[in-house]
Amino acid sequence: MSAPSAAPWWQGATVYQIYPLSFADGNGDGIGDLPGILAHLDHVASLGVDALWLSPLHESPMLDCGYDTTNAKAVDARYGQLSDFHALVSAAHARGMKVIVDQVYTYTHEHHPWFVASRASRTGDKHDWYVWADAKPDGTAPNNWLSIFGGPAWEWDCGRRQYYMTSFLPGMPHLDGNHPAVRRELLDVARFWFEQGADGLRLDVINLLALDPLLRDNPAVPGTDPRHMPPLPIHAQQMLYDGAQPQNLEFVASLRALADTWRVEDGGGFLLGEVTHPDVIAEGRHYSQGTDRLHSCYHVLGGHGAAFSATALRAELQSWNDDIGWPTWSVANHDTVRAVTRLGGPHPPPELGALLMAVLACLRGTVLLYQGDELGLPCGQVPYGRLRDPATRRFFGHYLQRDGARTPMPWRHGERHAGFSTAADTWLPLGVGHDALAVDLQTADPRSTLSQTRALLALRRAQPALRQGSLHFVDGADTVLAFERRLGATRLGCAFNLAPTPAPLPPGWQGAAAPLLASAEVGPDLPAWSYAVVPLQPCG
Repeated sequence: MSAPSAAPWWQGATVYQIYPLSFADGNGDGIGDLPGILAHLDHVASLGVDALWLSPLHESPMLDCGYDTTNAKAVDARYGQLSDFHALVSAAHARGMKVIVDQVYTYTHEHHPWFVASRASRTGDKHDWYVWADAKPDGTAPNNWLSIFGGPAWEWDCGRRQYYMTSFLPGMPHLDGNHPAVRRELLDVARFWFEQGADGLRLDVINLLALDPLLRDNPAVPGTDPRHMPPLPIHAQQMLYDGAQPQNLEFVASLRALADTWRVEDGGGFLLGEVTHPDVIAEGRHYSQGTDRLHSCYHVLGGHGAAFSATALRAELQSWNDDIGWPTWSVANHDTVRAVTRLGGPHPPPELGALLMAVLACLRGTVLLYQGDELGLPCGQVPYGRLRDPATRRFFGHYLQRDGARTPMPWRHGERHAGFSTAADTWLPLGVGHDALAVDLQTADPRSTLSQTRALLALRRAQPALRQGSLHFVDGADTVLAFERRLGATRLGCAFNLAPTPAPLPPGWQGAAAPLLASAEVGPDLPAWSYAVVPLQPCG
């Protein structure tokens, strides 16, 4: 499954994201775990992916479902033990897959020993490891920074009689990414996971680590009308000072230098970044250009509900269709509404799941699938009383609906919890209708989203032009996204009709040879909600 020898393995690779809480329960307690992942690893391998990304495994009180850590060097007991991680790494490597582990460097849980020591004294050895500030004379917060999850980004601590900064939840204090000792400790955490066998690290909101030391106010976005605020108030601010500081790249360079010393035979440890920014693609390019930055940053196509059309999709892709950095593309993850619901509306066409997998499989860049994408799962409908994510509770019915993307994987139709667990109840309920989309049913259906995903990723592995070639957009019908992938003399035409009516193939493609892969019979027109990959006349 490895990439051509001329390029590192991750360039053009397909990575499969596993959300451990919801993938598979190995011990019957209703919570997904490492033994459950190991028991279903053959399913992941059967997709034809090159690597798996494990969302946070480390010790956590689960305030934010694992992204709030109390020990970044320990596997949380809910998931198993470090020995279970070692077994999973060995099994993945035996199947030709790399392992990427999630890392959270910008904040911890308030019960982390570092923060316990920091809040205990203004003069202790860790007193300045987090972002602390005095109140204004009137007792209010030091500046106007806002939490991404709403409300002020500052929480009052009665013991220190100071505010501490938090980008997300009050119980998740922000580390001081400018502090040399903090940076050393974070590098040691990265080193630890490489030593345990990880091939790469996924870095949570890594561009927010270092903040403005002067704690200056963020200016408002020009033209913001207080009567018509965006869904999240933070989007009314220009995030100039509460993240994305130039000195943050100093830590990134140190992390890259460390990663380059591991897995040297494979080009070093892979660093995949998540960045948050009003222009997330530009920020991702900035953080992944050159040899002293991240290898790649990922972008979710369609975002949090942007208009979905061939024109809009082309505009997103064109913004990173160059040689500045290396993009990673996805259509969903654990933080977004599932793709077929977000992009297809309340009644998405049944073909949409496979169509989205086809788009990803044909793109220039690294491809990121989220568990359940291969099944075309719609967003799970979780009743308010069963929600576990504090952000979903806060924005219930509106913006962030993350629990709906985190419901259990359906493995076997007709079994309790669709084979996810033998427990009486599970940490989140199975999504409505997900039982009918279970892995066993889709495996038996050659036209299912799962079967098509396997065929699409097999084509990506078999065609170097899809993994390593250049991408050139082609004009045509308004509803058709079309581009060529070229490598050497090879030219492949990739067309996707994102509409409920047929549309013509691009000019000059109608007489091409039979498609290498298509979701429906292709003539002069491309059927509704369908795709085709066709060989074109060789270059030159």
